[in-house]
Amino acid sequence: MSREPNCWRDWLPSANHPLYGCDALTLFKVVVDNGGVDARHVPTLAAVFASALLRAPFSLAERAWVAWSLRRLGPMPAPVFILGHWRSGTTHLYNLLSRDPQFGFISPVAVGLPWDMMGLGSVLRPVLERALPERRYIDNVAVRPDSPQEDEIALANMSPLSFYHGLYFPRHFGRNLQRGLYHEGCTAAETEGWRRRFVHLLEKVSLAQGGRRLLIKNPVYSARVAMLREIWPDAHFIHIHRDPRAVFVSTVHFYRTLLDKLALQPYGHIDVEQVVLDHYPRIMQALLDDTADLPPDRFVEVAFERFEREPLAEAERIYRRLNLPGYSAAEPRFKAYLGEVRGYAKNEHRLSEAGRERVERRWSPFIDRWGAPAVTP
Repeated sequence: MSREPNCWRDWLPSANHPLYGCDALTLFKVVVDNGGVDARHVPTLAAVFASALLRAPFSLAERAWVAWSLRRLGPMPAPVFILGHWRSGTTHLYNLLSRDPQFGFISPVAVGLPWDMMGLGSVLRPVLERALPERRYIDNVAVRPDSPQEDEIALANMSPLSFYHGLYFPRHFGRNLQRGLYHEGCTAAETEGWRRRFVHLLEKVSLAQGGRRLLIKNPVYSARVAMLREIWPDAHFIHIHRDPRAVFVSTVHFYRTLLDKLALQPYGHIDVEQVVLDHYPRIMQALLDDTADLPPDRFVEVAFERFEREPLAEAERIYRRLNLPGYSAAEPRFKAYLGEVRGYAKNEHRLSEAGRERVERRWSPFIDRWGAPAVTP
């Protein structure tokens, strides 16, 4: 259930809502389409709009400069995408592989100010870095100024098509998830608009990081591999999977935590467990279908349980399978990262017996495939 305001502080504008990086037109569209915000969040919405309007001249200047710069360069290298449902170990794998200096990745500044990362974002970077939370909302993973990030919040600041708009505006939660995850119910023009901004974001990040090949992690892309392959036929894909029963209970916690932190409307009507039960099979079946014909050197699967036990051996196997260069040079950096997180304690979420029965009944094909710790050749 959503929390009721209980003191005057609840009516102050939030200082760190992700929508502060949104452009004014996208913000106006999502607010109108979703019926505004709860009364106590009007101050936050006003502050977000003010931020978008104040940044608009800088954003336009940066877009023009980036367009000019990209015309002078060749196409960006096809990215390496890390796939997998939320809470399947994608972050741990991303954090490890991103230590390889051959890869560029999405920075916190690029997430927070995707339209302004190279100009105004550079100027404001010290302020933005001080505003970063010590740890992610959903787990104990530390957040640092150089931590690699998903691009989904950035894209929610650039386009009305993102499942995050369901978390911000849960009055239309189901519709936002259908549109944001699968582009279901979208016009061809809406999908093409999202695609242009997605490519623009990644080209811009690559430009900002010296043209390096990008390593991108976003669970949403597990349902969108076919589109990624249309854009970058030479892209490589790493799929990390985990026992679906563990994924279920952790994803329920993920949604409940983010709704509590980010929702600008009441969300007590949402049956989070049912949402997870319904969407996991659709996302994972799309991943299986869209990767079935990929050649062995373009797609590799990793069992989280084995990666957790043998991270270096699995990383080396990924490089070997995908014909990626540079493992030996990157290995000392991987070891350094693993040393940093040696004391990391995962959140413990228990699945009730009734919940286990529901999951095993609804997700039986995926539990048969990934339910036990896998040994990958």
